[in-house]
Amino acid sequence: MNSNYQNITENAYNLSNSLDSKGKLATYIPELANVDPSKFGVHMTKVDGTHFGMGDHLEKFSIQSITKVLSLALAYKIVGEKLWDRVDVEPSGTKFDSLLLLESYKGIPRNPFVNSGAIVICDILISHLDNASVDFLEFVRDLSGIPDLTYSDQIADSEKATGYRNVALCNFIKSFGNIQNEPNVVLDFYFDMCSIEMTCQQLSHTFGFLANGGRQLVDGRKIISKSKSKRINALMLTCGFYDESGEFAFKVGLPGKSGVGGGIVALYPHNYTIAVWSPKLNPNGNSFKGMKLLEEVTTHSELSIF
Repeated sequence: MNSNYQNITENAYNLSNSLDSKGKLATYIPELANVDPSKFGVHMTKVDGTHFGMGDHLEKFSIQSITKVLSLALAYKIVGEKLWDRVDVEPSGTKFDSLLLLESYKGIPRNPFVNSGAIVICDILISHLDNASVDFLEFVRDLSGIPDLTYSDQIADSEKATGYRNVALCNFIKSFGNIQNEPNVVLDFYFDMCSIEMTCQQLSHTFGFLANGGRQLVDGRKIISKSKSKRINALMLTCGFYDESGEFAFKVGLPGKSGVGGGIVALYPHNYTIAVWSPKLNPNGNSFKGMKLLEEVTTHSELSIF
């Protein structure tokens, strides 16, 4: 079994980079339409703290929906198992911004990673924190080791300007009583949360606690329990890739989360986290080259959670 991850990752990067990317930029968020489509980076952080990267792995990009994993971790840490009274744990089988199933399930989103689920998570954080926007940012600063991490006003404003479906989702859930705060307040926090920018290196480091049984890689400090970490990883495997989670589990075999900024973070528990960024998205909204690279890494290392 070949565990020389650096060689495998470099080969996967070179192979994926040579492909003609059939993807398209996420133009429905105006700020994301301005990104250089040729950017491509990858960074791996192992649980022993060693790490390496290549390509544009030190360039910041908008992590978008990847941040939903971090808001879930904080909400789960605060309210525990009661969380699942408000949001389910099933793949949706519909688009990430769909309203369809909310009618059938009376305002309970199918999982925390579709937009409706992440909006409910934001509502929970607002109810339990003094200042959700500030406190969440502090939580992510602590995880990432980036003390000056901040929200991108440009990206948040760009999303607010075109976020009509998210406004509809929030108001629709409110009509069922599953949003407790003012929809405008919840949406402002949601748009801020999705505007965080990181590099591949920072992102792979930030997710290290989920590859390490809920503990920080640097100092072993407990962020969440091992059981909660396991459940978040399970949700990433089954629900982390919009309409393509089954395909990702089938081809890559790792828990992960994608964002429409072209980022993907994936992890192999007790081994490593890997973050990849290539802005051109496939028809399901996932990074075309990013998906290919991760498939190559697990195929050639012959290691996945299966």
